[in-house]
Amino acid sequence: MKDYKKRDIDGRELKPETLMMSYGYDPKLSEGAVKVPIFQTSTFAFETAEEGKAFFEIAYGLREQGPSEEYGLIYSRLNNPDLEVLEDRLTLWDDAEAAAVFQSGMAAIATTLMSFVRPGDALILSEPLYGGSDYLIKHVLPEFEVTPVGFVAGLPISEVAQSIRDQVGDKRVAAAIIETPSNPTNALVDIAALADLVHSFGTDDHKPVLVVDNTFLGPVFQHPLKHGADIVLYSATKFIGGHSDLIAGAALGSAELMAKVKALRTFMGTMAGPWTGWLLMRSLETLNMRMRTQMKNAQRVADFLVQHPKVKTVHYMGLMQEDDPMYDVYRRQCTAPGSLIAFEVEGGEKGAFRLLNALQIAKLAVSLGGTETLVEHPSTMTHSDISPDDQRRMGITPGLVRISVGVEHHEDLILDLEKGLAQI
Repeated sequence: MKDYKKRDIDGRELKPETLMMSYGYDPKLSEGAVKVPIFQTSTFAFETAEEGKAFFEIAYGLREQGPSEEYGLIYSRLNNPDLEVLEDRLTLWDDAEAAAVFQSGMAAIATTLMSFVRPGDALILSEPLYGGSDYLIKHVLPEFEVTPVGFVAGLPISEVAQSIRDQVGDKRVAAAIIETPSNPTNALVDIAALADLVHSFGTDDHKPVLVVDNTFLGPVFQHPLKHGADIVLYSATKFIGGHSDLIAGAALGSAELMAKVKALRTFMGTMAGPWTGWLLMRSLETLNMRMRTQMKNAQRVADFLVQHPKVKTVHYMGLMQEDDPMYDVYRRQCTAPGSLIAFEVEGGEKGAFRLLNALQIAKLAVSLGGTETLVEHPSTMTHSDISPDDQRRMGITPGLVRISVGVEHHEDLILDLEKGLAQI
């Protein structure tokens, strides 16, 4: 009998893009179906009462799971075959022990953070963050007596460490959450250096966790767990889903930490459904080729933008020079620059709006990581709930435009931008 969680052939490790086609799934369990069927059911039947008792004991943490004992199916809020196979496959890119899939990226973020923060704690965050994350941390969690401690991305940790310590004071640090590269400015955070700082706040009976939102580079171009992060988050809506036809989130990390996250997910009901799980498995099969095509297109678009007279600045890691203070971090931490570009145009908000309104191929819409090219205006759209002063401090200017480059032909995208920039 084949081992459907086998990762090698004769000791040679198979690549994630190969394992996405079959890992964790036995066709014999589903009438020989090559693809995992959609298990559209709310509940699963037990063969015996004793089996039902055993399944609940494990699901509710009443006892340890035996070495040869399987985590049985109970109810789709707890587990579902589509999600179990999907979670197995998600672990492969990041080399994580366990994964959990959620109804949205914000469900993943909220459930993960609430698994660790408690009243009176401090929560460290990089700035800017995605607008939804920023609002949750600065407006919702403080109502539960959690204090946000922010620092601006793009600087060496040695330059911001003292400010972080001063803001923390005598509070317990529950966790830190960062985006690197940041949304929307593409500023980097040194994961390894921040991990050392965050973990230094620990005690004998408490270890703060470093959570990295890796949505911008996805599981192909950056692997935070290898640099000291404890948990990786994704808006799986973006590159992992990649077709702008689903909403989902994911969290990955050690089995111990993910057990805590999954326990809260069970009782908050933030798990994704089987249809979403099935669609994500479809998308994982083409993730690598999509992201590499998008990245190659983005590099060509960035090369065009940086030379255009109506463009003041371009924030794209593929243009980073060796004299940049974060260049070494980029080379050590990332395997490619990704496909998100932020650029500032002449004329502030008015200039940006003229460009956005003139584009014919790129779609004026939020989100990112889909096969189509999307453009948006961060200061009035995704990050509009951040005050103007804080926007400026974070590098979000009125003339800043964010573009998520898709899989169209790069020459057509450049033509579209050229015509749009001519309207400024």
